[in-house]
Amino acid sequence: MEKHNHTFHYNKPFELESGEYLPGFQLRYTVLGNLNADRSNVVWVCHALTGNSDFTSWWGNLFLDGSVFDPKHYLVICANTLGGCYGSTGPLSVNPKTGKPYYHSFPAITNRDIVRAFDLLRQSLGFEKIHTLIGGSLGGQQVLEWAILQNTVFEHIVPVACNAVHSPWSIAFNEAQRMAILADATWKENDERAGTEGLKAARAIAMLSYRNYEGFAVAQSEESVEKVGDFRAAAYQQYQGEKLALRFNAFTYWTLSKVMDSHNVARGRKNLLLALQSIRAKTQVIGVESDLLFPLSEQKFLAEHIIKSSFAALQSTHGHDGFLIEFDQFASILKKFYTTKQEAYCCL
Repeated sequence: MEKHNHTFHYNKPFELESGEYLPGFQLRYTVLGNLNADRSNVVWVCHALTGNSDFTSWWGNLFLDGSVFDPKHYLVICANTLGGCYGSTGPLSVNPKTGKPYYHSFPAITNRDIVRAFDLLRQSLGFEKIHTLIGGSLGGQQVLEWAILQNTVFEHIVPVACNAVHSPWSIAFNEAQRMAILADATWKENDERAGTEGLKAARAIAMLSYRNYEGFAVAQSEESVEKVGDFRAAAYQQYQGEKLALRFNAFTYWTLSKVMDSHNVARGRKNLLLALQSIRAKTQVIGVESDLLFPLSEQKFLAEHIIKSSFAALQSTHGHDGFLIEFDQFASILKKFYTTKQEAYCCL
């Protein structure tokens, strides 16, 4: 089945949580499948930090014929996040007030801003109900925020490898990455490639949080005991930095890492527990047993405090990135989720 790419334009001032405004924005989104007669089969996907709207390029096995979200039975949609660099308004977009790219002047945004933008797209498409809202990592944070903000819209949500509040541990990882970008002498420039060398180093730091000791030991160990340099693990880090720099930019990385840091579903609400308990959707929380960045305790906390929720863990040596790799386990968990009676779901 053919995918279709579209662009949503919002041409009014858009107030951000900070009190600043965007003079409008656009969201690039990808659609696969068709609406059924009663418009009840929409699956909305939220992507991770460096992802794009083409969900088939990073979660493709979930959307094949015969899969959990078979496009013959579902309409699947994913929008590139506000602040992104794959067709949605972000730091490299042209500011209509100046006629030049925003670069360093792009305003600070939050997950709440992002899901409010998503919701404007949802309303423009006439989707009164969403069958399933699913996302991992940064996308999982957006799932939670959106499910609280519009708690009558979503029938099912699947927050994956994420948390209700971004932890000091994860914020520290992100700050170390931004320090790498800041150390790049070109970062102060208004140029789309500014901070590129720093971005490469930032990605190398990030890989240490996305994977773990065991995963590196398996994949990057040396065959020879005689080597004193040119190690596989070092080459792997260099490769990951170069690979990201070819498709991403330091401005977007800076912006979205700060979005992740600011994530706290309790902000502006009475408290964290009441915020989570306001979620009405039937919920499947998924974690990765070897995740260093978002440890299982964070997903168990979600499952304990979202009323109609269940928890499952992916068994993986790949760390945080396990949610992008362990497709068979992922599919098995989702199939069980959709075939279990709602009444059986409760707090742990």
